[in-house]
Amino acid sequence: MTETAILGGGCFWCVEAVLVSINGVLSVQSGYAGGKTENPTYKEVCSGLTGHAEVVEVIFDPAVISYAQLLRIFFTLHDPTTLNRQGNDRGPQYRSVIFWTSEEQRETAETVRQEIEQSGLWNEPLVTQIEPLTTFWPAEAEHDDYFRRNPDNGYCQVVVAPKVVKMRKVFASLQKRPDKS
Repeated sequence: MTETAILGGGCFWCVEAVLVSINGVLSVQSGYAGGKTENPTYKEVCSGLTGHAEVVEVIFDPAVISYAQLLRIFFTLHDPTTLNRQGNDRGPQYRSVIFWTSEEQRETAETVRQEIEQSGLWNEPLVTQIEPLTTFWPAEAEHDDYFRRNPDNGYCQVVVAPKVVKMRKVFASLQKRPDKS
């Protein structure tokens, strides 16, 4: 049995690049959620006018990694203290948001957000929104596995790669192990 998490932590390329390497994560799909426009394009979302956030749909095995643990990784990999901004990326499409699909997910998200707030991990208050999911819209295929396919892209080198390196150190015990077949 699998579960789904919908997470927005700024750039979906960054979030995907980190989460695909986590043991128990079966797939990560970039997309959009939280806005009014049906089936939006990347260009429309980047305008900031659709109301959508860049998000990832994470399919995971809860027998291997819990929803709460995924959220702890999520809160560590992006800055959940900046409203509508991640680094130089600005606008509501870059907001920190967790879209829940069940009452249990909502309760877990609120509990983990409070845990992170009290932990002192971040010096400023968290602004992460916790909202019910209405619709997840998959992003265009060019965004799939973006970091792996575009390692020489300037944005990937300057923004994505450092996050991946940091997260591999911080969550080393949760990284997928290569097959030894």
